[in-house]
Amino acid sequence: MFKKAFYHPGETPDPNGPAYSPAICVDMGERKMIFMTGQIPVDAEGNVVFPGDAAAQAEYTFDKADKLLNEMGASLKDVVKAQIFVDNVDDWPAIAPVRNRVFAENKPVSTVVEIVRGTDPGCLLELDLIAII
Repeated sequence: MFKKAFYHPGETPDPNGPAYSPAICVDMGERKMIFMTGQIPVDAEGNVVFPGDAAAQAEYTFDKADKLLNEMGASLKDVVKAQIFVDNVDDWPAIAPVRNRVFAENKPVSTVVEIVRGTDPGCLLELDLIAII
């Protein structure tokens, strides 16, 4: 049987109430899988950072995701699947170079999806990541 650990760092805003986990680590014996809730470009107070700047929001959000992974003993180099949701696919040319730099070594499978609207107005992207350590 797998063991699940729910991760709730103190600085992560919890807009969804008690039935929400920013990340879950599943212990599979020799390996662990980390499933992260979508990471968005908001600070610890829940404020959108770098409004209107897709590249800066991407940098911030990948860095935020990496910090969360680091706290769980992983990093962006351990990501095996990345889903990137964008409010406007026309922002992809600004986001893609950040994504390509971050994942230059490990090359995870990836999907980019344009969405109608995210949960936080002003967030131009959301990252949904799975890592294995």
